[in-house]
Order: sequence, then structure tokens, then C-alpha cells
Amino acid sequence: MIEPGACPQCPTSDLCNGATRDRRATYNRLHSKAIMKILISNDDGYQAPGIVALHEALKGLAEVEVVAPEHNNSAKSNALTLHSPLYVTSAANGFRYVNGTPADCVHIALTGLLGYRPDLVISGINNGANMGDDTIYSGTVGAAMEGYLFGIPSIAVSQVEKGWRELEAAAQTTRELVQQLLGGSLPGSRPAAEPWLLNINIPNLPLGQLKAPKICRLGRRHSAERVITQASPRGDTMYWIGGAGAAKDDAEGTDFHAALQGHVTVTPLKVDLTDHERLSYWAQTAARLVQRQGSAL
Repeated sequence: MIEPGACPQCPTSDLCNGATRDRRATYNRLHSKAIMKILISNDDGYQAPGIVALHEALKGLAEVEVVAPEHNNSAKSNALTLHSPLYVTSAANGFRYVNGTPADCVHIALTGLLGYRPDLVISGINNGANMGDDTIYSGTVGAAMEGYLFGIPSIAVSQVEKGWRELEAAAQTTRELVQQLLGGSLPGSRPAAEPWLLNINIPNLPLGQLKAPKICRLGRRHSAERVITQASPRGDTMYWIGGAGAAKDDAEGTDFHAALQGHVTVTPLKVDLTDHERLSYWAQTAARLVQRQGSAL
């Protein structure tokens, strides 16, 4: 274990900031006999087969707690509930559920409900893929990202197809990935490493047919299908969001391509939405605007 004052990022514990101390504590648990603590959430709801299978697969590896939405909250992204009260209820199986979004669940858990800081946040297993542009809307990714925003290594896990076919294989695959983390073979298990956010999609195949995890970039989809309209019983027009579009960029190297080949796809995500490549272009544009405004005065 790393003793106080031995942090590789600073010579003494007095100089070590809070984030580094948290990573050091995680490292110590990973490489000692201390029990790792994992928080599980999802967007399909606390009764979904995916989260039940994930909990069953991981409970022998770590101290696992579930805080998940009461109902399905697909496509809620990172939304937090700010104008309605939230309630936490304990289910008969020990899970806790919240009448809010996936991000609400993780946020509440990390800011007071648990009373401790987990070493890992895992969201899933989702009923259907979260690849390409899906990640922007995904409540599964939103729950994991909430953990990441708090500086905790986080994973979003989804099955490629809906219907829960070969769910046990997906749960076992997730367990094996977490075991690698427990063994210190992943970068995030090192004390100096920054927290990471991984988006994982697992094809609905038997365990023996799944190909090795493959690091991929996100693909892209075409525009979504047309909105669906219906007449309500009172004659008003109702609108339903259409289905996701087909893959637009599924070239080799994307998550779409790898999943189609039978690989478990792994995509590291980040939160920074800045268009760094075009910053200089917009800086020049802003300078010209200032010049024009100055000449008009």
C-alpha cells in the first residue's frame, strides 16, 4: 500500500490535494485486503433484469450498493431534478430507488446517502446499445458520468440489442473487467491516474462467442426518424419522439463496426465539449467583429 507521504504526485501528504488523496485511498483498497466499494445505478429502473444481473455478478467481488431510478428513465442524459422533491425508498431485495433521473440517483448517493465515497460507479446493464450519438442522450451514460464528475472512475455498460438475450454473458464479461481493475491492471487503478469514464457495449452473444474488448471511437448516426403523431381521446395531437437513425459512420475503428464483428466495445469518454480545433478560427472571427464594431463607432 501507499503510505502517507508516499504519494507519487507529491513528496508529503500535506501537499497532496483532496482529489489525489481520494485516488490514493482507492489504490490502497485495490491493493490491500480492504473491500472495494461499488455503486451501481442504471436508467431502466431498479427492477430491470440488467441491474439485477449486474448486482448478482459483482456482489462477490466487492461491497455493492444499488441506487437506481424507480421507473424507466431512458434518454434522460445528465438531467438533475431541481424543482420537485426526491424520495429514496428501500426495496425488499436491498436495492434503493429514487423517484428521479439516473443522474439524480448517483448525485444523491455521492452527496450524502451512502456516507462514504465508492471506488467505482457502474451504470447498467442497459437494455440496448449506447453507441455513437446515443451517448449524448443516454441515461445510462449520464449516471456513470455523474460519478466521473465527482472524480470517481465510472463505467456505463449496455447490451447491443434489446430484449436481455444472453444477459448472463454480459454480466460475466462486466465482472471480468472489474476483476482486472481489482488486480490493478487498468490505468485507473494506479494512484496517480485521473478518473476515467468508459462506455462499454456488449453484443448479445454467448460468453464463448464474445470477442476480446476493443478500444473504439464513437461512431455517428443519421438523423432520427420522423416524429410520430396520434390523436388523443380528446382530439388533441400527441407527439412521440421517433426512433434513432441508422448508423452514419460505422467505419472500422468505431463502436458500431466493432460490435458488429462481435467485439465488446470500450470507448473512453470525456466531458469537455470545446471545439479545440476551431478555437483559433473563432478567435479570428471575434477579432474581426471587434474591429467592425470599433469602426462603426
